[in-house]
Amino acid sequence: MRNYIVGFVAGLFMGILASYTAVSLIYKDSLRQALRKICPKPQSASLAQYHKHDHEAEEENAVPKAPFAFKDFDESHHKGGDVVARRLFNKTRILCWILTSPQTLHTRAKPVKETWGKRCNKILFMSSKRDDAFPAVGLDVNEGRENLWPKTKEAWKYLYQHHINDADYFIKADDDTFVIVENLRYLGSQHDPNGLHYWGRRFKPLGDYNSGGAGYVLSRGALAKVGPILDDSKLCSYKSSAEDVQIGVCLRAVGVTPGDSRDGIRERFHPFVPEHHLIPGRVPKNNWYWQYIYYPGHEGPDCCSDFSISFHYVNPTKMYEMEYLIYHLRPYGISTTTHAAD
Repeated sequence: MRNYIVGFVAGLFMGILASYTAVSLIYKDSLRQALRKICPKPQSASLAQYHKHDHEAEEENAVPKAPFAFKDFDESHHKGGDVVARRLFNKTRILCWILTSPQTLHTRAKPVKETWGKRCNKILFMSSKRDDAFPAVGLDVNEGRENLWPKTKEAWKYLYQHHINDADYFIKADDDTFVIVENLRYLGSQHDPNGLHYWGRRFKPLGDYNSGGAGYVLSRGALAKVGPILDDSKLCSYKSSAEDVQIGVCLRAVGVTPGDSRDGIRERFHPFVPEHHLIPGRVPKNNWYWQYIYYPGHEGPDCCSDFSISFHYVNPTKMYEMEYLIYHLRPYGISTTTHAAD
């Protein structure tokens, strides 16, 4: 009897196992699809994926097709709020040039033009194709990450040859960088534009240079120094396709090194959007950022100067959002005091 029971249980088990195997083989694709719906594959929380999602999801569909314009300081509750800024506008001239492309001119560059770009004394959009309607300067360089340095080099040569006397300071920014131009003007007003100034978020690998995404600034004196040697293969020797690294190489060859643009311990130029610097842990400690930064990094309230100049990875909709938050939102009964510049 005992052997009969053991045999019966064993046979039942083998039958169930055989049936499960057969069903799995027949319906394996359907089962996988069902399981994927119930338990989707976890996605990496890397900053690169976050930024890629932001850009791809927002750019094409969310950029206003019609011209988009705020009223700035014409409204009654803003009147007189830009007296000091207007004075500095004529005293410290800023030329902004934006690294863009034919593919992103009307998705990323348009928000720049309609927000912070209008506060530059002069703004130039550098592309590989000329566009008189936008307008954009056409540089004789193909698009692609491998051509970022050739494209940037041609842009700086163009500025040196055609616009060196049109500004005191020149800022290079990407078309997903937001710049608070008044704060750059304020920083520049404290220095001699004919000096050798090179400001930005300072990185220490690969020879000491300023981050390209956060935007970097050359004084007129620095541009006058580096402009003539940009095609010199000995002084401006090719080290990297990364345009920010390479311009650092060329500047060092003529004695121009990154200056300290911090406001005390707080940085003015930022490689990410505000939340990544402000919220502790938002940028993981194993991220490249912590190995690259030259000065000790800070999170939370000490991350960013109240007179911050730039933020990177700003998608088109956030470009308009930051414009509103910085220049238009006001808490009633609280005023912002600005010390008049000399």
